[in-house]
Amino acid sequence: MASAQRCHYSMSSGARAHWTLPAVIVLWTSLWGIASSYPIPSRTNATLLEKKWETLFSRSYLGISGGKSELNWESDYLQGIKRVRRLYCNVGIGFHLQVLPDGRINGAHNENQYSLIEISTVDRGVISLFGVRSELFVAMNSRGRLYGTRVFRDECKFKETLLPNNYNAYESFVYKGFYIALSKHGRVKRGNKATTAMTVTHFLPRL
Repeated sequence: MASAQRCHYSMSSGARAHWTLPAVIVLWTSLWGIASSYPIPSRTNATLLEKKWETLFSRSYLGISGGKSELNWESDYLQGIKRVRRLYCNVGIGFHLQVLPDGRINGAHNENQYSLIEISTVDRGVISLFGVRSELFVAMNSRGRLYGTRVFRDECKFKETLLPNNYNAYESFVYKGFYIALSKHGRVKRGNKATTAMTVTHFLPRL
């Protein structure tokens, strides 16, 4: 009886061994085929993938934290803004700043083609004034005198300040305390002789 049981056990074990080995081979072959269908990425592709993830992460991080990207966007938005206006000074009978083709700058009571001025932002709070018709920049020299020039330079930059009466004052970026000003007769005043306390330095940009 015991001998018969041992014989039956041996046969069962042999059968399991006989069927298990082929099954393992088939399973291994299937897995290898599946793995082979997905090639291992090269180092170059892996590097590109890493860079893409880094870029996405950086954008997400900066967008959430409101960091450098937002500042760059604000800076890019401010720089290059252009608007065409007439600068009206309410002195005397009222004058518009005009830039003449010969480089002279003064005030004209009536609106004309030379009083159209392109105001462009060149930096935060700093602008340039460009005569649309004469194609000359408004500039101020070290003596506080205004002149027109075709070449843009630091003397063409002005700080634009909004005053309590909603008029603007334009101070030389290079020469502190020098302001664009018109007299009651429409002539330009020397910038170093005018202050924001004087109406002659108050200009209203309007269409």
